Amino acid sequence: MKLHRLVERALADTAHLWPPIQQAYAWVHQAARILSNEAGLTGRALQRRLSGLLGAMARWGSRAAELAPALAHFRKVTRSYWPGLFQCYAVNGLPRTNNDLEHLFGSHRYHERRATGRKGASPSLVVRGSARLIAAAATRTTRYTAADLATCCPRAWKAMRATLAGRAQTRVHQRRFRQDPQAYLADLEVRLLKLALPA
Repeated sequence: MKLHRLVERALADTAHLWPPIQQAYAWVHQAARILSNEAGLTGRALQRRLSGLLGAMARWGSRAAELAPALAHFRKVTRSYWPGLFQCYAVNGLPRTNNDLEHLFGSHRYHERRATGRKGASPSLVVRGSARLIAAAATRTTRYTAADLATCCPRAWKAMRATLAGRAQTRVHQRRFRQDPQAYLADLEVRLLKLALPA
């Protein structure tokens, strides 16, 4: 009984705070319903609806009282995403969010951390990431055999290897420079002078 009275008193004391919260959440949920597009409207029709809702939020934002700044932020962020927000409704098969892509990279990062024991991404991911991430993603969805790998184009494979080797060499130069900048620059100067001198 005491708990019941305590809850009633708390609700009565905070009653003036609930209407702005209800109004703000109603607008946000309405935006989510518009973007879920259950009616199957075109991107242009959804743009008009969401634009109308954002206009109503701006006109009647004072109804949200203390939450008015949060709604202003919601409107600002929505407008910043505006150019790409409706592409998924115009292009057939384009996903509405990039959560799957984030999940893919997050999953790869998790497995790499478990394998290496590192907290951050390994330096080799910077050098070989373009090949490793694609290989990791492809092998999750399809099982490849030696026969599949034999059909690969040798020219494309060699080009990829050359690109990766170039990145690895760049990392080597960066490490040498960090370890001893003076010696690295002196070596560069000697090599430059040899190139400039006549044979």
